Amino acid sequence: MPAPVPITNALTIDVEDYFQVSAMAPYIRRSEWDTRECRVEANVERILALLARHDTRATFFTLGWVAERYPQLVRRIVAGGHELASHGHGHERASDLSREAFTQDIVRAKRLLEDVGGVAVQGYRAPSFSIGHGNLWAFDCLLETGHRYSSSIYPIQHDHYGMPDAPRFAHAVRDGLLEVPVTTVRLGERNLPSSGGGWFRLFPYALTRWMIQRVNREDQAPAIFYFHPWEIDHGQPRIPGINLKTRFRHYVNIGRTEQRLDALLRDFRWGRMDDIFLPHASPGRLAAAN
Repeated sequence: MPAPVPITNALTIDVEDYFQVSAMAPYIRRSEWDTRECRVEANVERILALLARHDTRATFFTLGWVAERYPQLVRRIVAGGHELASHGHGHERASDLSREAFTQDIVRAKRLLEDVGGVAVQGYRAPSFSIGHGNLWAFDCLLETGHRYSSSIYPIQHDHYGMPDAPRFAHAVRDGLLEVPVTTVRLGERNLPSSGGGWFRLFPYALTRWMIQRVNREDQAPAIFYFHPWEIDHGQPRIPGINLKTRFRHYVNIGRTEQRLDALLRDFRWGRMDDIFLPHASPGRLAAAN
């Protein structure tokens, strides 16, 4: 019998800079963003080179703020065959916004990304996975504004985000809108994080590999992995005055991330969110090809 075809997992990048992280908000005012040294362009270029070496396509959940300042970077993402998706405009948590303000944010980002990238934007990820029980109306807003899927729920218990009782795998939240949660492993009565971010830097790589293998093998489901461009940037400016928890979470093992990503790309098959989860050919992919 032929060997089974490996499951294609979804590789996703949340395109934001080091000073835009939600945990840094108490220390860096939004009005200061334009005065900070921006490193997102160079870091995304490194990621694009890494993906090209592995002949891998991914989904880039990109801030409108970044697209506004680095339009050529957005075009290089699209030219590389990657999916361009939305991370909102200004990295404001969905749970901090009114319905009207949230709609304005996602419309602004979607229009800007589509104008710059020349492709349809179908996916959205809320900053800090900030859709939960208190703002499920956000799904109505996403559907009304032409999005086809969201990846905005993390079904774990966490002090900054999380909806531990949410479904672990892709499911329809509205007729015409999927929610594709980032990946967890179920052990006993708890969901354990197994999809990237700070956990990927904290855990030994072998543990991450085991968890993704478990989801592929036992759940027969694709994993959704995420990381940020600043997580491969050991040389980023250190923010003074941050508390110990924030310092640990942001900087732990940051010098090892790129090497671990290289191993991850070797050990698993990866692809774009739209190709894996949307039932038909992506309008964005078609637009890019024409």
